[in-house]
Amino acid sequence: MAGGKLTPRQKMINLMYLVFIAMLAMNVSKEVISGFGLMNEKFESSNVNSKQTNEQMLTALDTKAAEAKGEFAVAAQTAHKVKVITDNFFNYIASLKEQATKGYETDPETGKLPYEDMDKGDNIDNWFTGEGYTKKGDEIIATINQYKADMKAALGTDKKYASIVSEVEAKFDVSDVKNKEGLKDKFLTYHFKSFPAIASVAKLSTWQNDINKAQSDVYSAALGKAAVAAASYSNYQAIVVLDKNAYFQGEAVKGKVVLGRYDENTKPTGFSGPGKIVNGQAVISLTAGGVGEQTIGGQFTFVEDGKTIPLKFTGKYVVVPRPNSATISADKMNVVYRGVVNPISISFAGIADNNVNASAPGLSKVGNGKYNMSPQGGNEVVINVSGKMADGKVASDKKVFRIKGIPGPTGTIRGDMGVVKGPKSNLEIATIGAKLVDFDFDVNLDVVGFNLKVTGQPTVVVQGNKLNAQCKSVLSRAVRGDQVTISEIKTKLVGAGSYLLPRTAPVIFEIQ
Repeated sequence: MAGGKLTPRQKMINLMYLVFIAMLAMNVSKEVISGFGLMNEKFESSNVNSKQTNEQMLTALDTKAAEAKGEFAVAAQTAHKVKVITDNFFNYIASLKEQATKGYETDPETGKLPYEDMDKGDNIDNWFTGEGYTKKGDEIIATINQYKADMKAALGTDKKYASIVSEVEAKFDVSDVKNKEGLKDKFLTYHFKSFPAIASVAKLSTWQNDINKAQSDVYSAALGKAAVAAASYSNYQAIVVLDKNAYFQGEAVKGKVVLGRYDENTKPTGFSGPGKIVNGQAVISLTAGGVGEQTIGGQFTFVEDGKTIPLKFTGKYVVVPRPNSATISADKMNVVYRGVVNPISISFAGIADNNVNASAPGLSKVGNGKYNMSPQGGNEVVINVSGKMADGKVASDKKVFRIKGIPGPTGTIRGDMGVVKGPKSNLEIATIGAKLVDFDFDVNLDVVGFNLKVTGQPTVVVQGNKLNAQCKSVLSRAVRGDQVTISEIKTKLVGAGSYLLPRTAPVIFEIQ
């Protein structure tokens, strides 16, 4: 355009035209600037949710470690190391975002930054000098490399974490980057130099999102790894199961020893104890000794991964001359729950069922040794039992059970818990429900009300279990990626009158 057989004047005009085009290209449109701001909002919202989810996962892992110890305790130690590393790096990135936004005030009503005014990037000019980095730039690169090194050290060489280490290395690779001219730019220069401030902030938010994801992946892998280890033969417990717990003097003792997780594939390679192996079980046969407590002991032997694993067992039984105590146990748990029918087994050792009498508020007999307990008021219930022996004498006993309320359920959308994803049309016709997770009784729940909240819009209070017209009106203004929170869910137990269950956990619907 500026060459060929042109006059000097025409060459000058053409050159000025090129300069004008270049100047236009350097001015980023207001729409693009706002787009970076909206993208940053999405990442920051996602980061808040990820933080909460990660905290919940770590709490679950800590609880499991306290209960089961072993591999879960080891996994929890790894998870806490990663938490310290990721929190430190996340907060460091937050300090860089503060530098990039220095001088820009958030709107007191919306809480948003002035995106369209953030078209300059001079706040972070102190990262660069010429074609290289300043002391601040070197600090950023060193911090990124330290994060990668710390993560690698915390996760070690365990194959469960190998893919996470590789992903961290890839996402935070600070090598020089080839630009569109085919020349290599330094990492920070390529991603941040001369960029609008809001673009730099959005980029830093994506880094924080990557940090949260790595943390979440570690927690998930830690939980999975510990669960697999907990199922190993070395963590099984052998259990002595006798036909009954008390015997008359001289009576034959019959029973078996089984593993806590018995199946046909669980077959020991060796066994020592008072009996013999039959189809993976140690069948016991011996004669009861003198009156008092007796002990049965022995050992299973398994081979796992070429290693011999011994599994010792021990059990006790009591030899009594005559029945002197009742056996009272809850079929499903060691407490009874208000609002449901609790099955109870009651028997007296050595006494026929027709000679056993049991009484308590809310207790009714339904079969031989089988009772139903419907707890009344108070915090505990006492079951009194008496048994008439063959000689006419009466033995009596009692048992105290704690009365507890049904635990709080978890909210559902179309039967799904947690974060449910789909188009708005699915939510508009969905039924809001509730589930009792890991509760041993079959119960029917009925949702009679809830609150619906879309970010940036007022909360709608609903009666019933379906979205009303006001909900649909609010939902119509939501956009893809918005999260709709269903909270304050009011749940009733069907057949229990006006009795409301404890607080129901919320459920979230993400619009796709």
